[in-house]
Amino acid sequence: METLKKLKRHLRRGNVYRRADLEQWSTAVDRHLGQLMDEGTLQKLSRGLYYYPKESVYGPTPPDETNLVRSFLKDDDFLITSPNAYNSLGVGTTQLYNRRVVYNHKRHGEFELGGRRFFFHAKPKFPRKLSQEFLLVDLINNLDTLAEDKTQVMLQVLDKAKTMEPKKIKRTVSEYGNVRTKKLLSSILENRHGV
Repeated sequence: METLKKLKRHLRRGNVYRRADLEQWSTAVDRHLGQLMDEGTLQKLSRGLYYYPKESVYGPTPPDETNLVRSFLKDDDFLITSPNAYNSLGVGTTQLYNRRVVYNHKRHGEFELGGRRFFFHAKPKFPRKLSQEFLLVDLINNLDTLAEDKTQVMLQVLDKAKTMEPKKIKRTVSEYGNVRTKKLLSSILENRHGV
């Protein structure tokens, strides 16, 4: 019982923990995890991943998405996005998707974490944060996965690309565009001054 109390002293509300994180404070981590879940202190999010919920007036809050992904990957180098972000470009995408995409260097596949579904895509390169230029390039990279009329969206995407700062869009296409995206935007980029 004393060891369990010692373990609990290290837990912070709102944090996500891997089983391996807790081993340093427990000699019987699996038994203690079972006890902590039975008493409601910890919630199991997925295999080897646990959450100490923050309390709100409405009850326990779900884990922060960034903390959840960071603990799952054991890494800070990732980018969380969604096809919904394309709607901010004003290029005719209006659908709402229940899809969270995580660009990272380690994992690939679909995983359920804490009742939420994430689509992990292992990529060699991605930016630290979303920008209009990256969203435009990412939209073209993923055009085939969208529900909208692809021809109409593509026409508006090409018009939008013409309004973007030439050096930024050229650099973004070069760094993050797939072969098709580079090909589609090459004529626009070549015809612009200052690029």
